[in-house]
Amino acid sequence: MSRLADALLSTDPVQRVRLAQAGLAMLLLASGVAAMAYFVWIGAARAAPVGWWAAATLAGMVVFFVLIRSGWSRRWREPSLTVPQMVFALSSGAVAYMLLGAGRGAVFPMLMVILMFGMFVVSPRQMVGVSVYAVALFGATMATMAALRPQAYPPAIELGHFLLVATMVPGASILAARLARLRRRSRLQRAELAQALSRLREHTTRDELTGLINRRHMQELMEQEHQRCIRSGQTFCLALLDIDRFKPVNESHGYAIGDAVLGAVAQEALRQVRVCDMLARWSGAAFMLMLPDTRVALARGGLERLHQRVGALRILHGSQALGVTLSVGVAEHHAGEAVEHTLERAEQALTEAKAQGRDRIVVSA
Repeated sequence: MSRLADALLSTDPVQRVRLAQAGLAMLLLASGVAAMAYFVWIGAARAAPVGWWAAATLAGMVVFFVLIRSGWSRRWREPSLTVPQMVFALSSGAVAYMLLGAGRGAVFPMLMVILMFGMFVVSPRQMVGVSVYAVALFGATMATMAALRPQAYPPAIELGHFLLVATMVPGASILAARLARLRRRSRLQRAELAQALSRLREHTTRDELTGLINRRHMQELMEQEHQRCIRSGQTFCLALLDIDRFKPVNESHGYAIGDAVLGAVAQEALRQVRVCDMLARWSGAAFMLMLPDTRVALARGGLERLHQRVGALRILHGSQALGVTLSVGVAEHHAGEAVEHTLERAEQALTEAKAQGRDRIVVSA
């Protein structure tokens, strides 16, 4: 059944919706054909004209289905062909009205179903156009039949029918406009909710000052990388980068300059790392860099380039230009090792770098 559904409706979700809509329209008209067969059975309509009508109606809906399924309808502005399907169904309903004689009142529910079919899909402007076409079409049909067969289609009764159609159809257009406004309001609310959720995610995963990943989110990413490495057998490196003598910068120049230093270092470090690397504000003046699928030799080469670029930075403060240096401790994750242990080794390597005089990179054994 699943394969049959895919063959008929395709696997493209958008096409699937269009084809399901066309299939529903075909089913509704098939119900109308069955109703027409009943009127033939009780003698209210002639079999031959109804047979030709039924064949043309079902063939027309099959053509619409094939146009959508084949992708030809994508060449038009409205790939779902909802308005053409409605116009075709209304035209078919008008012919049924001409064929049914005394049973013609059965067409009115069919007319309303056709209008309701498009009410949830087409725009208010399109709905107005379809409604005008429906009123004009059925008005012309009723006037023609009253003139040609006044005994079966009394003019007074046809005038009443026309007034009914002229009242019901514009009402459907008004409802369609209200539904369109509700759909538009719902879309705006969903968009606003998505934006609010996006901002909330940013606040919960990003450091406000530097714009980098925050510590909590970095810990989650490190655990995810650890699980990936267990499955793949690959490895990764963790590097702790600390700005040397940052506390005196805050004390001598103020916290605003300290914040500027943190921002400048963060942005320069981001420019130097790979797209797949993860850089986070870890604590104070410290940053955490995770390098996925990377051995320590390759990691060191990249860190040396980053270390040099940060060392070349100059942050303007009045007439002065402040320079900064980094101490870096890096550790390669070992198979079977907990992430916390790898992190401890990176911290120990950073401590060793500071003990050796700062402004250097130390690799954990």
